[in-house]
Amino acid sequence: MSLDDSLHEHYRRLLQLPAKGWRVAAVEEDVPGGRVTVRLEWPDGVPVPCPICGDGCPIYDRLEERRWRHLSVMQYRLELLAAVPRSQCPTHGVRTIAVPWAEPGARFTVMFEAFAVRVIDACRSLTQAAALLDLHWDGVQRIVDRAVARGLLRRSTEGMVAVGLDEKSFGKGQDYVSLMTDLKGQRVLEIVPGRDKPSAVALWEKLPEAQRQKIVAAAMDMGANFAAATRSAAPQADIVHDKFHISKMLNEAVNKVRREEHRKLLQRGDDSLTGTKFLWLQGAAVEGEHALSFAELCARNLKTARAWAHKETFTEFWNQLDAGRGLAFFDDWFRTVRRSQLEPLKKVALTLKEHLRGLLNYFTHPITNALTEGFNSKIQAIKADARGFRRFENYRARILFFCGKLDLMPDLSAPLVTHSKA
Repeated sequence: MSLDDSLHEHYRRLLQLPAKGWRVAAVEEDVPGGRVTVRLEWPDGVPVPCPICGDGCPIYDRLEERRWRHLSVMQYRLELLAAVPRSQCPTHGVRTIAVPWAEPGARFTVMFEAFAVRVIDACRSLTQAAALLDLHWDGVQRIVDRAVARGLLRRSTEGMVAVGLDEKSFGKGQDYVSLMTDLKGQRVLEIVPGRDKPSAVALWEKLPEAQRQKIVAAAMDMGANFAAATRSAAPQADIVHDKFHISKMLNEAVNKVRREEHRKLLQRGDDSLTGTKFLWLQGAAVEGEHALSFAELCARNLKTARAWAHKETFTEFWNQLDAGRGLAFFDDWFRTVRRSQLEPLKKVALTLKEHLRGLLNYFTHPITNALTEGFNSKIQAIKADARGFRRFENYRARILFFCGKLDLMPDLSAPLVTHSKA
C-alpha cells in the first residue's frame, strides 16, 4: 500500500465510513492557511441507496461540491468536500442520497455539531461561542436552530398537568412575547410573538391536542387575554391567579400611597418618608440600622404604614386551609380595606374581588408562576448578552436552547443510511 493509500485509509477509518461506498479520494493540506481538506467520493458504477426505501439504484447525476466543517485535526481546521450523488429510484424518482457524516441540509458534521452545542451551552453569548468555534455568528445561530428543532421533535409532554403563562418584553416600547412553562418540569415550552388573545391561543395550540386536554390548571396574572385564551383553548383547565403578581400589585399600591403622603409631608417640612421606598417593600424583613427607623415609622399614624399593614395581612390569605376559609378571610380583609381611605389599596381590592375565583383556585391547585418569573433573569441575560434581538425567531430559539431542557445533541449512535439493503 502506497503512502497516499495508507493516508486515505487512515482518514476513512477516522471518519467511520463503511467499507463499501464512500471513499477518501484525496487529503489536501494547506499548512499556511491552517486547513486540511478531505475529499470524498462515491465511485462510479457503484449503486447508490434511495434515501426513501434504501434500494440500490443507478446514479442519476452529482450535485456541486459541498463542504462540511468537521472537528479540527491537531491545530488545523478540517473540512470534508464531496459531490453528493442523486439516485434514480424507479419508485421514488430522483433523490439526493444521505451522507453518513452529516444530517440533511447541514453544513457541519454531526460530530462538529455535537461539540458546538456543548460550547454554545457553556458560553455567555453566541459571539463568544463563534470566536471559540472559529465560525461566523450566523453559523452558530444555524447550529442553535437545528439543535432546538431536533430537541422539539424529541420532547415529550406526557404527565404534564399544570402550566404557567406570562409575558416578556422583546424589543423596545410595547413589544412583547407570550411564554408558556411546564411548572413541574421546570422548562419553557414555547414562545409566540404578541400578548393579545390570539397570541395566547396560539401558545396553547403549540401543545398537542391530546396533551392540552390533560392540563388541569394554568397559573397567570389577571390580564384578560390569557384568561380568555385559556377558556377558549383549554376550557377544562382551572385558572389560578399568580400570588407573586398579586403581591406585586399590593406593593405598587403601597408605594403609590407612600408617594402621595411623602409629597404632602414635604409641604409641611416633614421628610420622614424620604428614602423609605425599599423599607416598605422589605417590611418585616428589615434588619440592622434600618430596623429601628422602620418600627418608628410604623408606630406613627401614617397612611403608608396602614397601607403596608393591609398588604402584609393579605399574605395570610395563602395560608388558609381550604377555599372556604380563604373566602371568609378575603371577605373580612376586603371589608376592612374598603372602609379605609387608601384609594390605591381599595382599587386593588376591587380587582382581586373581580378575580376571586382565580384566587380561590389556588387552594385546589397550589401553583404559582414563580418558575416563570425565575426565568426572567436568565432571559434578560440572554437579551443583554445578545444586545437585543432583531428577529423574534432568534429570540425564541435562544430561549428554548437555554431554558427548554431539550435533548439538543445530534444522534451519534446511528449512522445515516449510506448503502443499499442488498
